[in-house]
Amino acid sequence: MMSFENQNILIIGGAGFVGSNLCKLILNETKNVQVSVVDNLISSEKENIPLNDARLTFWHYSITNDEVLNKIEDKFDYIFHLATYHGNQSSIHDPLADHENNTLTTLKLMNHTKNFKRLKKLVYSSAGCSVAAKTFDEAHATDENAPITLTQDSPYSISKVIGEFYAVYFFKQHGLPTVRARFQNVYGPGEVLGAGQWRGTPATVWRNVTPTFIYKAINGIALPLENDGIATRDFIYVEDICRGLIACALKGTVGDVYNIASGVETTIKELATHINEITQNKSGFEHLPKRPWDNSGKRFGSTEKAKKELGFEAITTLKEGLQTTIQWTKENASWIQKNIDKHKDRLV
Repeated sequence: MMSFENQNILIIGGAGFVGSNLCKLILNETKNVQVSVVDNLISSEKENIPLNDARLTFWHYSITNDEVLNKIEDKFDYIFHLATYHGNQSSIHDPLADHENNTLTTLKLMNHTKNFKRLKKLVYSSAGCSVAAKTFDEAHATDENAPITLTQDSPYSISKVIGEFYAVYFFKQHGLPTVRARFQNVYGPGEVLGAGQWRGTPATVWRNVTPTFIYKAINGIALPLENDGIATRDFIYVEDICRGLIACALKGTVGDVYNIASGVETTIKELATHINEITQNKSGFEHLPKRPWDNSGKRFGSTEKAKKELGFEAITTLKEGLQTTIQWTKENASWIQKNIDKHKDRLV
């Protein structure tokens, strides 16, 4: 049961896909709570958050803005740091922008809050891809103690590792109560294709595999399978990931790290097949070569530690989550299309 009653919560990146779902979940399940959101809307839309809720305060800024950062006073009980420069391909295209919106946000936030007295937890969103073995051979569940390799696929994954380093450093050096939450591949309602600003590549629109496949399948387009879709991922529904974040805040041990995962390994081809079946898309697949930068072939996360220490486990099956997400996509088709269309001249 959530226990954020009479608490003051700050969500950095709170207008994004995961952040907005977390924001809504907290507001829906907690009566007496104050939620502040900071988001520069680079990869999100303000319509994602309930702006008409009197318990919500929204600041349209980057946390790297010193004027905004100095407004963050020692009055928060919990901070969720979800800001990121979405995602791998955008970071490859513009590593400096990734640094500005991934690494620097983390350093500035933690340095600013290192002496806060009221703060109970600062939950940092990390990425399972940063620590998973880079392999297309048989995958094994990646646990929290997996070694971190110097070989990373993108500035994005590098930034996430650096963020973990800072979380550990500021905890050990200053007692900042950080908890690291390692995400797997999140999907679900609220992930808007084309949200935010153009970030240099078509990945601005085709953000992640699940919403891309769903959009294309609904529109009768063949689903693009790179490398025959043999790569595997750990897909976790967005409400599950939000409950995992809350568990990290309320039950996580400061200074520690937890996988927020389903623990189920699914091939990209299996994902595509499920989506084509649910949407009744008859166009099948478009076979494409392997992405040259992507060496994180097969991976999924271990769920043992989170289940034992946090009492957390994902409860939404992939098919259930896909059905809900597909329905949400159909209901919000015009809004999604509007965000895609604002980039159409650059997609040519």
